[in-house]
Amino acid sequence: MKSMFKYSWFLGLLFCITNCLGQLSRDTMRSNQMSPLKSMDYTQYKAYVDGVDINNMALVAELNHYPSPERVMGWTKELGLTIEQTQKVIGINTALKSKLKEMGAAIIKNEQTLDFLFRTKKMDDGTLIFYTNRYGLYQGEMRNAILQAYFKVRGSLSPLQIKKYETLQKAQH
Repeated sequence: MKSMFKYSWFLGLLFCITNCLGQLSRDTMRSNQMSPLKSMDYTQYKAYVDGVDINNMALVAELNHYPSPERVMGWTKELGLTIEQTQKVIGINTALKSKLKEMGAAIIKNEQTLDFLFRTKKMDDGTLIFYTNRYGLYQGEMRNAILQAYFKVRGSLSPLQIKKYETLQKAQH
């Protein structure tokens, strides 16, 4: 009877360990996915491809009470947006996503070029200046698109809707 209990206990422990290791392995694989670019991790690469701002470029707008286009879209009923306002915000957000994806693709291509030039030892001073300045241009275009979207959304809302937005945002945090 004692050996049966030990055996059952051992099997239960083994089952738990196997499941825990399996979950850990799946989580590790998800977080350690390989980026197609060796100079950019998968999270950065995926954000550029998907048009996601992982550099918090909108922070200055958010800190100064400019509404997020995505959040406004999620609160259309709570904010009492008209059909015209809703369509305008959707248009702003669609244009923003498109620009972020476009600039993300350009940044990835620029990074691939830098990698190629370094790998093949074909880099020179002028070329390096060109591609690093180009990277800055793309980052600047991304930030401008983000801040323009926040600016335009604020201009689309009434003062009462902006106040309601801030209340909803505070309640969420």
